Amino acid sequence: MAARRPTIALLTDYLTGEYQSEVRFGVERAAEEHDVNLLVVFGETHARAGYSMLSSASVYPLIGAETVDGLVIVSSALTNHLGIERTRAFCRSYAPLPVCSVGLALDGVPSVLVDNARGAETIVAHMLDDHACQRVAYISGPPNNEEATLRADAYRRVLAARSIPHDERLFVVGDFLIEGGRRAMRELLARRVDFDAVVAGNDNMALGAMEALKAHGLDVPGDVLVCGFDDVAISRVTKPSLTTIRQPIKQLGALALTNVVRMLGGERAPERSLLSVELTRRESCGCGYYATLPRTSARAFAPALIASGPPSLADQREDVARALAGAVIFPGASRRAWPGELLSALEEELAGQEGRFLEALKGVLDDAAREGVALDQFQGAVTLLRARLRRASEGAQHDDIERLWHACRALIAHASARAEAERRLQIELASVHLSWTGRCLSTCLSLPVLRRTLATELPGLSLTRAAVSLFNDSHDPRDPRRATLKPFFLMEDGRDVEPPRGSFPARCLAPPGFLRSAERWSVFAMPVTFGEAERYGIAVLGGGANEMVYDTLRLQLGSALKAVAMHRDIVREVEIRERLEQEQRHKESQVAQHIQTRLVPPHPAIAGLDLCAYMRPAAEVGGDYYDVIATPEGGWLGIGDVAGHGLAAGLVMLMIQSMVAAMTRRAQAGSPAEIVSALNQAIHDNVRDRLKRDEHATLVLLRYERGGRVTFAGAHDDIIVCRASTRRCVCIPSSGVWVGVLPSIDAMTRDAEFSLEDGDVLVLYSDGVTEARNAHREQFGLERLCAAIEAAQAEPVDAIRDRILRDVEGWCPSPDDDMTLVVARYHAPP
Repeated sequence: MAARRPTIALLTDYLTGEYQSEVRFGVERAAEEHDVNLLVVFGETHARAGYSMLSSASVYPLIGAETVDGLVIVSSALTNHLGIERTRAFCRSYAPLPVCSVGLALDGVPSVLVDNARGAETIVAHMLDDHACQRVAYISGPPNNEEATLRADAYRRVLAARSIPHDERLFVVGDFLIEGGRRAMRELLARRVDFDAVVAGNDNMALGAMEALKAHGLDVPGDVLVCGFDDVAISRVTKPSLTTIRQPIKQLGALALTNVVRMLGGERAPERSLLSVELTRRESCGCGYYATLPRTSARAFAPALIASGPPSLADQREDVARALAGAVIFPGASRRAWPGELLSALEEELAGQEGRFLEALKGVLDDAAREGVALDQFQGAVTLLRARLRRASEGAQHDDIERLWHACRALIAHASARAEAERRLQIELASVHLSWTGRCLSTCLSLPVLRRTLATELPGLSLTRAAVSLFNDSHDPRDPRRATLKPFFLMEDGRDVEPPRGSFPARCLAPPGFLRSAERWSVFAMPVTFGEAERYGIAVLGGGANEMVYDTLRLQLGSALKAVAMHRDIVREVEIRERLEQEQRHKESQVAQHIQTRLVPPHPAIAGLDLCAYMRPAAEVGGDYYDVIATPEGGWLGIGDVAGHGLAAGLVMLMIQSMVAAMTRRAQAGSPAEIVSALNQAIHDNVRDRLKRDEHATLVLLRYERGGRVTFAGAHDDIIVCRASTRRCVCIPSSGVWVGVLPSIDAMTRDAEFSLEDGDVLVLYSDGVTEARNAHREQFGLERLCAAIEAAQAEPVDAIRDRILRDVEGWCPSPDDDMTLVVARYHAPP
């Protein structure tokens, strides 16, 4: 039986910070190389006094031997939240599991670090010695962050070594964020103290400081030089590009995971692993952005460059390969063989295989881009090779090699720009999808709707595995490890899966089996909370999405669950209120029903028409209306529906009935459009101005003439005519304007006509017929209504009416809206 694959957790505060992102990238690559599962745990985005990551709202206390075999902790980031001493206690709390700290030295715990002091000394000395600056300001990181402290102390130490007085007015505290750099620079400018250079404790603050300087009308580097620390990706593409200290952040993460794997194998990991840093000169300090020989490599090549006679590439192959490897930083052990590949290809190129070196370089660049390597570093590698071969080439061969170096630089520049463009495109696409997902989640007011929305939207975010579980109400918030979770949403291979029943211990993070795949996996675990106090559950999402998706989706999920909870509370309050008002509404409905049923014509009759009608009020009566008014030349038919229910709708219906009856009797051959327009003005004045309500109505008014012509106006459902000649239904739209919405509808109300032929059946209906829903919430619809009419077309009108009612009641036994039908068959005069 195969051995169980180990699972290692990466604990960090959030994902989208440049530093956190690169550490995670290095850890992920090393996890792939060592064939271990990776559980990325995050969810703390706000530093605040007195906060504990062991609180009930945190996911960190749930991480233990039940789910992981070892941990990599980005302690340098967590100190922003906890402070140094509490971060050390936090890391030690996971004993006896193997732990490796990133960025913070912990006694008794293996730690991987960069030489922060050396890096800060180098960058400050560069300002003072190389650029002859006299007044160097410093923006420090948070005072409770050990890396920030080491870098700030180095700044003071460099000043002291050169007997430069330390002016406290030039020292400002930031928070490692871009906005913190803006605030710090605005504070420095407000002090009205002279300075000619600014060194920031990290790149983000340096970038924010440059923005503030530009906004103040100062040019970088024309008026002020600016430098950072870290060499995050954005520092290479800003304008101006940022001079900084390059630290191997991805290598930190990769080495930390490797240390944990070694400890799991019984090896002893070094207590301190210190990685070197390097000054990267760019435009923000005035050095310019150009490829150059790294100083260590230049010293290594010095003997060869000054030796007499042309040196041979093969003579120092191992030295050249080591220098190339030092010029480009790959995470972990990935692509260790690339210098040898390039050197072999270069030897083949020099031996006459034209294009061989460019082909090999392109392959290395493609691999490096996939590994997240800063491709501009290869410019330095080309500079190394060019310097090594400069004396070895003469004449035409020298020209050919120079053309080769030019082609290499163009290839590297193109690959670097393309990699940055692809990165930006991924971010833009993720932003678009997240924006849409946020809108969809914000409209979820129940857990079933939220579950369906997650099933629809997560695949669009490149998430095909997900487990969202909610806390049971019975847990003790003072003891998070004893909490239990109930599965809420489960997705496997991009498909919504029915989650298992029952609860499981919260320390397992996901339902049983979700983290037990036979294949290697990488997942992200995060608390689902709203604000600092309201916690709802734990989400475990598969890898593959852009990192910003996880940070943003965590907040969106918390907001959606908060909306569900608020809606549930509101519904409960409404239910209580409705129970108190139910009796009052029942009495009003009885009155409205009496009005509605008593005003319908008892025996509708018009010469030339066989007529029958039906009206059934719903439990909560709306305002259905119909009327049949005979005249010497034919007659009037009207049908409508007042929006709303209850007594108010009944009163509006009563107004319509009385006004239509009065106006049609006064103008028996009048225009339906004129009557509807006049009716609209009266209804609008009564309802809006006098009653101060907003009811309105659909209404279509038809004037029938004995010869078969029908003139109509208004807005209601389609008029149906079943032709005797074809036994097929024709739907005639009534496309006017609702009554009572606007003060005047004269300009939008026009008469329209159609003709009836002998035997044609005319059907008028309210939307309670077509919108009746079955158990699957499907509407009865116009198509089924027409089919019922056509099936009974040859029968008497009351049989047609009864057929329609049977079909509707079979479709929806308990309709929730009024139903009104008027059926008429036309007989042409002899």
